[in-house]
Amino acid sequence: MELNLAPKFAQKIFEGEGGTYYSWSSAEYELLKEAKVGGGRLVLQPRGFALPHYADSNKIGYVLQGRCGVVGMVSPKASEEVVLKLKEGDIIPVPYGAVSWWYNDGDSELVIVFLGETSKAYVPGEFTYFLLTGTQGILGGFSTEFNSRAYNINNEEAKKLAKSQTGVLLIKIPEGQNMPQPCKNSSDKLVYNIDAALPDVHVQNAGLLTALTAKKFPFLREVGLSATLVKLDANAMSSPIYAADSSVQVIYVAKGSGRIQVVGINGERALDTKVKAGHLCVVPRFFVASVSADGEGIEYFSMITTTQPVFGEFTGKTSVWGALSPKVLQASLNVGPEFEQLFRAKIKKSTILVPPQN
Repeated sequence: MELNLAPKFAQKIFEGEGGTYYSWSSAEYELLKEAKVGGGRLVLQPRGFALPHYADSNKIGYVLQGRCGVVGMVSPKASEEVVLKLKEGDIIPVPYGAVSWWYNDGDSELVIVFLGETSKAYVPGEFTYFLLTGTQGILGGFSTEFNSRAYNINNEEAKKLAKSQTGVLLIKIPEGQNMPQPCKNSSDKLVYNIDAALPDVHVQNAGLLTALTAKKFPFLREVGLSATLVKLDANAMSSPIYAADSSVQVIYVAKGSGRIQVVGINGERALDTKVKAGHLCVVPRFFVASVSADGEGIEYFSMITTTQPVFGEFTGKTSVWGALSPKVLQASLNVGPEFEQLFRAKIKKSTILVPPQN
């Protein structure tokens, strides 16, 4: 089974005065289609506004840059929008079918990466967006007669309704035009700042790992996904792990650079390559992945296609090696008791994040 796991950069899909949208193409990166996952990156300029839309895929947004983001969201059964403030490190789940708009109220770029699953998508491996307004909007797709009858307005009003907005996807709000302010007390339930959270694993000189599941952040159940953030110090390493529950992991390199190895079927090394900021990698079901940081360190954000992932580990106190009985380990590795005891002792002292070698 030949799978091309080589990491890819996103391609520019649209650029306008309000900002730029990038996407990973399943035609260029066929593994997205096979694994039924996708990714996109939104860059909003100051006063940039992403017109209201919904998508055919569940996804998680992770704010890479910016402190003055604003998002409005309307769930299919809701009677009013919820407006939330966004800043760097925030994670916000976006369910398929939910209408959302995005706005940059700051004076520098707002950058958000979206990772999600595409099992219900029109194009496997990609997100398809349905805009409500603009030249590609749903309003303009209906005839003047239908809009007039649906909204109980005359023909002139119907034309104004459908044709006034001439922008596409991303526009710039004029100076002096105010946008809605965030709702009070809503962010705690719908947005989670993973940068500010206490890490689940913190190893001196190695880095930290923060896992975000539905247990910590219940709103993740709405999208059926979870996330992890790994920050490796210079020349540190994250030990080999695999998703034991058959979920798929999508890795986005947010900062720095390093090397990733992935081992798959028949013990073949499916990937061994350098990665740097902007790269997207997909780790297929049951494949084992490990990342090593370069001298500047590396930071990567991962989306997992389940709300409560179960990982199999090869190092540390919960290592599968440590769980095997001595005789089984000796027979499996074809080694004697002395080496087996040495290996077991090393495993027990190891951690999932490994500091650089002295």
